[in-house]
Amino acid sequence: MITITFDATWWVVLVFVIDLVIRVTAIIVVPRNRRPTAAMAWLLAIYFIPIIGVFLFLLIGNPRLPRKRRRKQERINEYIHDTSASLDFGTLRPHAPGWFTSLVTLNRNLGAMPLAGDNAAELIPDYQESLDAMADAIRDAERFVHVEFYILQADAATDNFFRALEEAAGRGVTVRVLLDHWANRGKPFYKRTLKRLDAMGAQWHLMLPVQPLRGKYQRPDLRNHRKLLVVDGRVAFTGSQNITDSTYNLRKNIRRGLHWVDLMARIEGPVVASVNAVFLSDWYSETDEVLTDDIDLFDVTSGPGDLDCQIIPSGPGFEFQNNLKLFAGLLYAAQRQIIVVSPYFVPDEAMLLAITTACQRGIHVELFVSEEGDQAIVYHAQRSYYEALLRAGVKIWMYKKPFILHTKSLTIDEEVAIVGSSNMDMRSFGLNMEISMLVRGEEFVRQMRVVEDMYRSLSRELTLEEWEKQPLRSTVLDNLARLTSALQ
Repeated sequence: MITITFDATWWVVLVFVIDLVIRVTAIIVVPRNRRPTAAMAWLLAIYFIPIIGVFLFLLIGNPRLPRKRRRKQERINEYIHDTSASLDFGTLRPHAPGWFTSLVTLNRNLGAMPLAGDNAAELIPDYQESLDAMADAIRDAERFVHVEFYILQADAATDNFFRALEEAAGRGVTVRVLLDHWANRGKPFYKRTLKRLDAMGAQWHLMLPVQPLRGKYQRPDLRNHRKLLVVDGRVAFTGSQNITDSTYNLRKNIRRGLHWVDLMARIEGPVVASVNAVFLSDWYSETDEVLTDDIDLFDVTSGPGDLDCQIIPSGPGFEFQNNLKLFAGLLYAAQRQIIVVSPYFVPDEAMLLAITTACQRGIHVELFVSEEGDQAIVYHAQRSYYEALLRAGVKIWMYKKPFILHTKSLTIDEEVAIVGSSNMDMRSFGLNMEISMLVRGEEFVRQMRVVEDMYRSLSRELTLEEWEKQPLRSTVLDNLARLTSALQ
């Protein structure tokens, strides 16, 4: 009888060699072209939980879109920059500060869109009112309606919006729709929504689809987070709101009584062409269909207002983090006051340094966040920054539960503001495709002040004394979540 024995020593040696190879390879591969904090977070994950860490890195370790998609974005930027170079985008307001002109140049170089004058923008802070305002604009459509939203659901709250689309399509208006694949799949009313789009004759496509069997794949947690509507190149809407009920129709939200609070801007004027250019770019990226043969990319319509506006697209299709550079530039330019509204505030080192430095320069800084969180990891990661912010002098307002303050805005001093889809977190800076609108004009900032005052009246201030009473378990949980937020 033959007895086969295995020397356990060889197994130990084999495991040791594999572990060593993984660690050495990780040190070489992970930090390349990655921020130090993100690299360190990935290395910690791989070193302490090797199997899970390596699997996650292979799955979501690449923060960029596929090369083919990035090349498309580069061609789009060149085309937009060249096409718009000699066009008239209205009369700009006089006496722009030097830093504003410099920031506009930065945005132009990174995102290609020009600064446009003679615009009007109306803020709509009521959730249902904004849905109905968009429906009203669609009912006036004569040529086309372009719809692009992170989440799009045909439910009771959005029925008027969808009926307006159906009426427009019924009278021959071209309706084009883009919605994020991963954010919508498996959600309530997903199949119903697609059937309704099909029934009305809308042309629709999924954004960033994760469909490997169809040859469509990229990192699955990359998102097209933009929210925009364009009607005839004449009127546009953009902001933080999705096309869905304020509960998102999710049982967990309904059970907790959660409702989302958002802010949309209705825009008229030359800048509408830039919003439409973002849609046409995304349509081309998803479909390879060039719509500029039928639609003038910059069919500039004069506006009824006097606002200077610039659209800044951002996301993993761009070489740089356009929105992060924009926000940081504004924070350093502020002279008197900064007010930030962000539901998910997880800054990187540059953003945190800009905000704390502003306080040290004597700038009054306020941050609006939600008292309650809908995403546990992000909620706890955000909390991990509160002590540093409070000690620096930031006044933190917590919008009272059960509401989720979902607005994304930034105002500095009395003349400049941003509204859009971008949070001030590392996901929005590096992984999400976003749209932001830079606005110069005291009349717009006054509208923002009314909204901010309303938010303040519905919030409570978080003090350093209160925060120092947090139990140890909360601090540990917050700091662990902060580490995971850097995994990009």
